[in-house]
Amino acid sequence: MTAPRFAYDPMSEAAAHEVAQRLAFGPLLFQAVRLLASSGLLGALRSAADAGAAPEDLGAPGLSPYAVSLLLEAGHAAGVVAPHEGRYRITKVGLALLGDGAARVNVAFVHDVCYLGAHRLEDSLREARPAGLEALVAASSTATPPPATVYEALAHLPAAVRRSWFAFDHFYSDRAFPAALPRLLARSPRHLLDVGGNTGRFALLALAASPALRVTVADLPGQLAEAEAAFVAAGVGERTALAPVDLLDPHAALPKGADAVWMSQLLSCFSLRQATGILRRAREAVAPGGRVFVLDTPWDQQRTAVARLCLQATSVYFACIANGQSKMHGAAELRACIAEAGLTLEEEATGLGASHTLWICR
Repeated sequence: MTAPRFAYDPMSEAAAHEVAQRLAFGPLLFQAVRLLASSGLLGALRSAADAGAAPEDLGAPGLSPYAVSLLLEAGHAAGVVAPHEGRYRITKVGLALLGDGAARVNVAFVHDVCYLGAHRLEDSLREARPAGLEALVAASSTATPPPATVYEALAHLPAAVRRSWFAFDHFYSDRAFPAALPRLLARSPRHLLDVGGNTGRFALLALAASPALRVTVADLPGQLAEAEAAFVAAGVGERTALAPVDLLDPHAALPKGADAVWMSQLLSCFSLRQATGILRRAREAVAPGGRVFVLDTPWDQQRTAVARLCLQATSVYFACIANGQSKMHGAAELRACIAEAGLTLEEEATGLGASHTLWICR
């Protein structure tokens, strides 16, 4: 007996057509749902609970009855509200949008950082550059010459964009750091080189947990300025050093002598070839007997479909906004980079935080 076509896909044909249309109108529905939430209308329906509310009883500053009605109907199409006997009630999807911290962070990130630039995805993929970044840089007159990556542009971007970018970055790393830090400190490092340390968030945790530890942060000058301010404010400035480095420059060496090199959510910001080069420079920089710690988010090691979806979708941001060459790499790809760089994998710890894996290399 011949197996039915698409036996691996149990979705009905009617459901498949509905999902296809949701994707087709996805950008429009996204903006409607975002406004439904930010205006307070979705929160009002949550407060109304099972009783729901009639459209004429709902209102938000600056929104006419027409606007409220339109947003509710679009919310129905998106599945966040449901009409019932002339009233609207919030659905489980609507509750998740309001109550799930990751959903709130992701919506703001997509709207403020990704939305306009996503229109240039095809250009980005064909030209291997973040063509969509131009939409963000256009809002700032201080970024000259035009930056090649979002990391160079970050210090010059509008405040709302920066807030959403950092909130997105920190939301996920903050959940992994407490699980990963003890594995680093178990090796009793005296000097930590934090490559791509950004604003010093992990370095501050490590310095607080280990009073004898010294930390050098290597990153772009704009990020280092914020890290330095954070170290001074925390009273640990004397235990830190700053090393300006452009990791895209393959000839830019990392400071030598640290007995631990740390990279958090860094390699996903580079192509596999670039990641291998960075790992090779980390191997050359680390002191004899030291370790290289790589904390990243392989999409194929996720415990839930939701986590995998978020990572695979974030790869599109890397293509059209961040750098045009990277993505959320798979675990096997990163292991291959580690081996090609001349490092030996000593330990692999999965399931840290929301979606992270820690590779400890010697």
